[in-house]
Amino acid sequence: MSDPEVRQLRYFVAVAEELHFGRAAERLGMAQPPLSRAIRDLERQLDVTLFRRTTRQVELTAAGEVLLRDARRALEAVSAAAHRVREAGRSSPRLRIALKADIDGGLLPQILDAYNADDASLPSELVLGGFGEQPQALRDGRADVGLVLSPFDDRGLDSELLLSEPLLVAVAAADPLAARTALCLDDLTGRTVPGGAPAHHGRSVEQRPRPGAARPASNLSEIFSLVETGSLVFFAPMSVARRHPRPGIAYRPVGDLPDVTLSVAWPQDARSPAVAAFVRAACTVAAVQHVQAETLIQNTQP
Repeated sequence: MSDPEVRQLRYFVAVAEELHFGRAAERLGMAQPPLSRAIRDLERQLDVTLFRRTTRQVELTAAGEVLLRDARRALEAVSAAAHRVREAGRSSPRLRIALKADIDGGLLPQILDAYNADDASLPSELVLGGFGEQPQALRDGRADVGLVLSPFDDRGLDSELLLSEPLLVAVAAADPLAARTALCLDDLTGRTVPGGAPAHHGRSVEQRPRPGAARPASNLSEIFSLVETGSLVFFAPMSVARRHPRPGIAYRPVGDLPDVTLSVAWPQDARSPAVAAFVRAACTVAAVQHVQAETLIQNTQP
């Protein structure tokens, strides 16, 4: 019995995620008949049934569930190897830092200053992505280290907590909710949030656009413009609210919304001195900021 090829695993994962051969074929850029034959060949090769097929639906079998989990990891490893080999072959090595623009707790400039002062540092490059994309960039080799919001998928990653801060809701200044000093999640029932916004632990806010709602947006400038028009509300860490005051937006605390945490994360198998230097810099800067914040609180207490 031979082992599956990478091509076969890509075909299988596409069908397993779409649960529809037609959509999977379109996603892969191929016709459906050869895709169906490839899946049947893979099942014969492994001597298992991976999908239950009916005229109405496609479902994974228990064996298919197992293969999906392991196939994703295998494809991630293949992709990571390709990215890291290409990076290793560069004449000028660099440290690639994954993050969502502006989602750094206000720490990034100080972290980079501390990192660049370390003898182990390399030139750095920012790998920008959407909310929640940073862990995958670390796993598939597109980035070496990242700043990530928790909770996140930490498979294959190590991390250190940097800071926790309140998650505020941004509403239009003209919204009746802006007249209140504090809100709860129930006050936001039926409101629309942008796709890919920071995760919150409540489920009172509608996560999908309603009919007639604004198109999904992930760029902060677009999001703020939509908030100002009342098209959506947006959960923003306090550090983002501080850096983006806008007259058309009101930021309000949400009493039953937990704090958001920022961590520095890296692949578990990382052995790069530059990665270690960045992690040291991030933890040092975060610790200094924490002490400064505690001192400020103590000095302002009566």
